[in-house]
Amino acid sequence: MTTVTSPLAGRAIGLAAVPDPVFSGAMVGPGTAIDPVREPSTAVAPVDGVVVSLHPHAFVIVDAEGHGVLTHLGIDTVQLNGEGFELLVNKGDTVTRGQDVVRWNPAAVEAAGKSAICPVVALEATADALGELREEGDVKAGETLFDWR
Repeated sequence: MTTVTSPLAGRAIGLAAVPDPVFSGAMVGPGTAIDPVREPSTAVAPVDGVVVSLHPHAFVIVDAEGHGVLTHLGIDTVQLNGEGFELLVNKGDTVTRGQDVVRWNPAAVEAAGKSAICPVVALEATADALGELREEGDVKAGETLFDWR
């Protein structure tokens, strides 16, 4: 089983509340979303594993069991072309849960007209593979968002 922890501090809101049909319809995969605190912060690794995909606005870490977890920083933030995002690791790096991955500012994302909401998705998982899913309440970085069985 893989425990996926929050890459950010904020409020868990669930995927259905994400203002993007690809995420809210769980087309990318099941999971939840974080409405982050509006201050400069660092997104951290939600699992131990290897960084297999890395962009300023999104990253995927695959753990030893082959589970890929996508953290997407904001919605439509690819359109910001990396502005306001600082990569702290490289693709191919092995990271540990809680390790800093990307520094960013959710308030600046909102100021640029984008949503700061961050989906955290279990790639290629079935909805019934996830347990203990957090879809409400305040969450700190490193607290459990869901278990992937």
